[in-house]
Amino acid sequence: MKKIEHLGIAVKSIEESSKIYAKLLNAECYKIEEVESEGVKTAFYQIGESKIELLEATKDDSPIAKFLKKKGQGIHHIAFDVEDIHAEIARLEGEGFQLIHTQPKAGADDKVIAFLHPKSTDGILVELCMDKEKFKA
Repeated sequence: MKKIEHLGIAVKSIEESSKIYAKLLNAECYKIEEVESEGVKTAFYQIGESKIELLEATKDDSPIAKFLKKKGQGIHHIAFDVEDIHAEIARLEGEGFQLIHTQPKAGADDKVIAFLHPKSTDGILVELCMDKEKFKA
């Protein structure tokens, strides 16, 4: 793993929460994007080498909607930038981690992603991220 790529924060409204985070981080959102397959709208803020990703549910049955109903707004996941997502998935599976995705899939912000189940990471949802341009299927 190269670095923390971003922290994902579940919010009820990107429009409302963006007002808070723009002031807090003294930065403007550089990208708002919807990932239809995940039922989520995202907003990204660059902070040094890392990012903050705000996540708003666009479907009532999406993972973010379920998270918000169960836990309310707050940190949803931590994402790590990886050099080779296939190798990391294989390594982590070999180490006994439970994977939500055994194959990378398209994510927001020009990334391919895979998630590890929180049951195997002390209750923290972990995302692996790799730049789409470096990805080989």
